[in-house]
Amino acid sequence: MSETKFCKFCGETIPNDAVICTKCGRQVEASAQQSQTPNIVINNSNTNVAGVGGRRKNKWVAIALCLCTGFLGGHKFYEGKTGMGILYLFTAGLCMVGVIVDLISLLFKPNPYYV
Repeated sequence: MSETKFCKFCGETIPNDAVICTKCGRQVEASAQQSQTPNIVINNSNTNVAGVGGRRKNKWVAIALCLCTGFLGGHKFYEGKTGMGILYLFTAGLCMVGVIVDLISLLFKPNPYYV
């Protein structure tokens, strides 16, 4: 009598060398072709360059807006940060402390910078 094994799907006894269950028809083992290690190809063309994906903004325009309309959040709206712009609008630029912090941080940004 030949050796047997059990189908892992239906539990039926099948011949030991069977790849497909004779009762349920499902594949119980990987075929010899599938059991080989797959050939993996990794193409990593990393194009992460400064500014890719961000919106380009001019430093001097943002500084001018911060000086003139900072308490209204003009520079935040220019950067596309509407939530912060509305917050600056209702809090007078976070009581002008936020405007001063933003002005200092804008001075140290490169021109153009990306948001």
